[in-house]
Amino acid sequence: MTDLEYLDRAESALAAIEQACDRINDATDADIDNQRVGGMITITFPNASQLIVNLQAPLKEIWLAARSGGYHYRHDGAAWVDTKTGRELFSQFSEEASTQAGLSLEFTAD
Repeated sequence: MTDLEYLDRAESALAAIEQACDRINDATDADIDNQRVGGMITITFPNASQLIVNLQAPLKEIWLAARSGGYHYRHDGAAWVDTKTGRELFSQFSEEASTQAGLSLEFTAD
C-alpha cells in the first residue's frame, strides 16, 4: 500500500468513527464526546473512561488504546485487522465502546 492509499483509507476510518459517534449520540443516551486533533480521536464516556484511536503513518497502521489494552491494525486490502488477534477494527471498537459505555454501541466502516 502506498502512503497515499494508507492516508486515504485511514482518514476514511477516522471519519467513520466520528460519524458513528454523532449517530450514536442522536439515537441513544450514550452521551459520548469525541475530540479529534490531527490523526487522533479521543472518545470520552460519561464515566470518564476513554478510547483513543490514532494513526501511525510510518507503520501504515491505526492504533486503538482501550481499557482492555492496545491494538494495532493494518489494512489487509479489505479491512483494518489487528496484527495480533486478527480482529477487525470496527468490530473491536464496537465491543470496547459498548463495554466502556455500558450500552450496546455499533461502529461501522460505512
